[in-house]
Amino acid sequence: MPITRRALIASALLTPIEGQARTGEPTVLDLRPGRLQLAPAPVPQTDLWTINGQVPGPVLRVKQGEDVFVRLINNLRQPVALHWQGVRLANAMDGAAGLTQAPVEPGGRMDIRFTAPDPGTYWYRPSAFPHAAEQKARGVYGLLIVDGRADPPTDQEFLAVIDDWRLDEQGRIAGPFPDPANVRGAGRIGSLITVNGQSAPQTFTARPGARVRLRILNACSARLMSLGFEGLRPLVVGIDGQSCEPFEPARMTLPSGPGSRFDVMFDLPREGAPEPGVILRSGGLRGDSGGEEGRRLITFRIEGEPLPPRGPILSQQNPALPPVIKLQAAKRLDLTIEKIQFSDPRQTWTLNGVASHGADAPALFKVKRGQPVTLGFINKTGITQTIHVHGHALRVLHLLDDGWEPYWRDSVIVPPGGTVRVAFLADNPGKWLIESTILDHAMSGLATWFEVG
Repeated sequence: MPITRRALIASALLTPIEGQARTGEPTVLDLRPGRLQLAPAPVPQTDLWTINGQVPGPVLRVKQGEDVFVRLINNLRQPVALHWQGVRLANAMDGAAGLTQAPVEPGGRMDIRFTAPDPGTYWYRPSAFPHAAEQKARGVYGLLIVDGRADPPTDQEFLAVIDDWRLDEQGRIAGPFPDPANVRGAGRIGSLITVNGQSAPQTFTARPGARVRLRILNACSARLMSLGFEGLRPLVVGIDGQSCEPFEPARMTLPSGPGSRFDVMFDLPREGAPEPGVILRSGGLRGDSGGEEGRRLITFRIEGEPLPPRGPILSQQNPALPPVIKLQAAKRLDLTIEKIQFSDPRQTWTLNGVASHGADAPALFKVKRGQPVTLGFINKTGITQTIHVHGHALRVLHLLDDGWEPYWRDSVIVPPGGTVRVAFLADNPGKWLIESTILDHAMSGLATWFEVG
């Protein structure tokens, strides 16, 4: 098979950062301007903000319990900080600029080092106020994969980093930043959809009967997607970095908010089937498909000799997380999401009446280490919200408060006029953000923080 740019990209995405383990030297993440072909020709190349000249940035891959060690070099014109979403890491490395660290100024650098405690799929993305939304929209992000000691065996693994881009006719990133319409509305949604930096659909080649692990990241700035499967029967084995017992998604559809990750496994057809794949499907989420229901994002081309059948797909929840959260002993707090009309774009959204980017307001609450916490997110707006809690894994509670879903999350989707309640064990000391993963909203008031002592 000839070597194509897509094949090279796919190969690079699966390359572990073994060099740092051998030498003790950090992996360099050089944030700098660059030009890449996002839209199909003849649309010109797009001026982007890249990491090491690529978008998405390099995939960082380590084994569970190893250190992630990177050197961030900022050759952009704005201060930057990188947040490692979903990782239960030391607070000082969380990347919450102004709260846990100072941002890295233009021309500066910073060494980032932390232990990866849990296996799973994570990502790194900007988190410095007020620039994070623009930096993300211009291409500053990448995947972090932590391989577990007991990961279920597979024949092939593929990564799918899904993003959307708002470009003008010359292929340029369309501004302005911040855009009041994005801030006050659903956020920045673009018409060009890419998978791994290439215009969708992306084609992956695998053998008949291959057991595949597909790691999916919704790297869109604001798009909520319903991801459907054609010709496949996927089992979810991980959500937001945390493993779970395998389950079949309802209606073969995954509701995916910005920043969410899903690990799914399936066996490809052995014979007589059309090319299966992943599509955008309308699932009732506002802004989910942008009117592109049925659009193909990923196609699996099945070639070669069939592989022998495997046994059942086995996975389990992370034993490092508590099997039970004592809700009766929890600190309980509701957070009401509202929007201020005709306000400053950076003071548009509020939590409990306060517009903040987190670090500029007093702590929402303080708890001792080991305290159970339940939070209710009450959305009093007409726009779907996605809320992320830094540094902790969340249980999504049943509406009657009589149990929780059988998986962990780091973010939740809160529908218009709806309420979602979560619980977690505050076992990670430090100061932690609670913010929208729609960064246009996070940069315009939809953020706060809490402290674990």
